[in-house]
Amino acid sequence: MADKIHLAVGVMGNAASMLLYAAPLLTFSRVIKKKSTEEFSCVPYIIALLNCLLYTWYGLPIVSHKWENFPVVTINGLGILLEFSFIIIYIWFASAKAKARNLVKIVMIVVPVLLAFCITALVSAFAFHDHRHRKVFVGSVGLVASVAMYGSPLVAVKQVIQTKSVEFMPFYLSFFSFLASSLWLAYGLLSHDIFLASPNLVGSPLGILQLVLYCKYRKNVIMEEPEKPDMEKHGEMLKHQKLMTDGGDTSNGKI
Repeated sequence: MADKIHLAVGVMGNAASMLLYAAPLLTFSRVIKKKSTEEFSCVPYIIALLNCLLYTWYGLPIVSHKWENFPVVTINGLGILLEFSFIIIYIWFASAKAKARNLVKIVMIVVPVLLAFCITALVSAFAFHDHRHRKVFVGSVGLVASVAMYGSPLVAVKQVIQTKSVEFMPFYLSFFSFLASSLWLAYGLLSHDIFLASPNLVGSPLGILQLVLYCKYRKNVIMEEPEKPDMEKHGEMLKHQKLMTDGGDTSNGKI
């Protein structure tokens, strides 16, 4: 019975995580439609990529015992594909002016992320010779990455508090983050796996925080600044009006 409950929670966790990883599709459909990344940040997707890489490795038989964490492998493998896609779309639709700057920034984050994963995988595969020590090592690194992933939305939370608007903190991303982290917390506790449960002790409260902020500021809309007047055209208009007014006055030499 316990195994069936454990499997059921894993399946539900997979479903919730799939919705979580797919939630940015709404954000990126907006990016593609407007051909602009606006004020959205790419950092959460890069951190999520590292998290997916590490936990895919964690769930594979080389680290875990046989396929005991098969649900972890499947959902994080899908997450790798989605996060890579989001990063590529983000780079592609960055404004021409900011593209070079954004590309350098993204490369400076992505390269260390990939290096960190490669080093973790190599060390766990060759420096440790049993599943227990491999799980401890990879799980510890994954724990740090997961806390960073769940903490990365704090950038959006700060922006929400400053602007009093949830425009750049999508509801579905916050909701599915809370749901997925809660289910994986239960999965980790049922399997007595601290490295699956611990990160979600951070993820669940942060998800609740985002939902509370969304409820508080959801009716607020950022008002677009009125278009600034073209001072050059305004000056030419005044000059033209003055010429028209003085056109018949030849006593002072004006045409």
